[in-house]
Amino acid sequence: MGEPVVRVDGLTFRYPTSDQILCGINLEINRGEFVGITGPSGAGKTTLCMCLKGLIPHVIGGTIRGRIIVQGMNTRKTEPSILAESVAMVFQDPETQIVGLTVEEDLAFGPENLMRPASEIRDAIPRVLHTVGLTGYEQRETYRLSGGQKQRIAIASALMMEPQVLILDEPTSELDPLGKDEVFQVVQRLREEHQVTIIMVEHEVEQLANVADRIIQIDRGRIVADAPPREFFHNAELFRRTVGERLPQVAELLLALEAEEFVDPVDFTPYEEEAIALLDRLLLRKRD
Repeated sequence: MGEPVVRVDGLTFRYPTSDQILCGINLEINRGEFVGITGPSGAGKTTLCMCLKGLIPHVIGGTIRGRIIVQGMNTRKTEPSILAESVAMVFQDPETQIVGLTVEEDLAFGPENLMRPASEIRDAIPRVLHTVGLTGYEQRETYRLSGGQKQRIAIASALMMEPQVLILDEPTSELDPLGKDEVFQVVQRLREEHQVTIIMVEHEVEQLANVADRIIQIDRGRIVADAPPREFFHNAELFRRTVGERLPQVAELLLALEAEEFVDPVDFTPYEEEAIALLDRLLLRKRD
């Protein structure tokens, strides 16, 4: 990967009316890297995202310590309006993010507030809509869109800002299975075709494994695991310790077979297609 674009050193944070939420977070994310973040509800995932975006401490108050550097900027000392040109964030509920009556109006809102030329904005809209799989939707009324389409528009609006870092905070949590698939298709396209650094909080661990370079698990405000998907999901003990989190089904199956010595540990995979191919080979060997 490239050089670190995100550095977090000793980050702790407490909301005014709660116990400590983040406890000594240390983290580096390289330019162009796709990092997934998972963990139980209330673990501090969204709070970490808001710190990276600069919403904490500029918009949301509390007691914060430590250092956060994103794109060379100290988020504690840089106004969110300045960070907005480099760091974009998409939240869970697409309804709360859409401000335009039409798709075109919504996509233009952010760059217009940054005083970007109208011709530049007009040229960017069809490119961004193509990226999220909604070519030709410029004049669609936003209230008529499906949940998955609205979340893709929210991602498109973030991309209109041309961010170097894109933060997705559980973007599929409010969606039905079709909507979830639509969003992950967009995320996969971003992963393959663009150099933007992506940080995605997500509970859909099977799909997250397919797009992430590494996955971080946060529990009770601390990073308890940080590894590539193959290594991350091979750690069954991690998921037994973390309430509310589960392994992908294919990983559970292979770990059970590994425990019975039917599968060699070096052959473990969290990827469905690889697992199917492995099981096919094992069945053929058994027949022979």
